[in-house]
Amino acid sequence: MKKITLSLMIFVLSLTVLPSLASASTPESLAPTTATEVPAEVQKMYDRLEEIKAMDKSEMTRAEKKELRKEVRAIKADLKASGNGGIYLSVGAIIIIILLLILLL
Repeated sequence: MKKITLSLMIFVLSLTVLPSLASASTPESLAPTTATEVPAEVQKMYDRLEEIKAMDKSEMTRAEKKELRKEVRAIKADLKASGNGGIYLSVGAIIIIILLLILLL
């Protein structure tokens, strides 16, 4: 009985930890991946990010590079803020919620 309980607890914990590790944010994850229509303002921001990425930064001064970094950070913050922002639940969290509902009701 203890072995089954232990394996069930490990299974539930692994379901809650693994999805959070897989959702690491990278610059590539900021680009839209679906075929839905992107608003014009957001598209302008993506285009500006691509322009900055394609620039030759070796001939720029230190101040210009710093200004570009600030601009990129600001654009990425705006993109995150304008995102769909929602509540994401892992499978483990859903299972725990269902178990709590069953026990309480």
